[in-house]
Amino acid sequence: METIEIIGAFITLIGSVFLLLGSIGLIRMPDVFTRIQAGTKASTLGTLLSLFGLGLIYLDIAGKIFLLIVFILITNPVSSHMLARAAHYIGIKKADITVVDKLSTFRKNEQNNETQKPEAK
Repeated sequence: METIEIIGAFITLIGSVFLLLGSIGLIRMPDVFTRIQAGTKASTLGTLLSLFGLGLIYLDIAGKIFLLIVFILITNPVSSHMLARAAHYIGIKKADITVVDKLSTFRKNEQNNETQKPEAK
């Protein structure tokens, strides 16, 4: 094996470890919101590292792998954000250790502003 292939295999292994830690985080976290966060962070980093390592091993498809990396960087955080907002909107219970909930404060202020709007004549 060449040196670049060994480095690529090592980076892919590190990515796989992050994916494993993310799956453990999905089991260990107390509520939906922290599970979404743990899963997204670990899966994004794990997938990116795995793809980058594969790009080093298979240099002939590195361009396609780069496009996959860009796609994952854009879509993974957005999708987890939308899942968390939807879970918050339908009222899924937060963990007892949750201290700050800025989205509910924002929604309360938004609802107060809607009720205080003067009627147009």
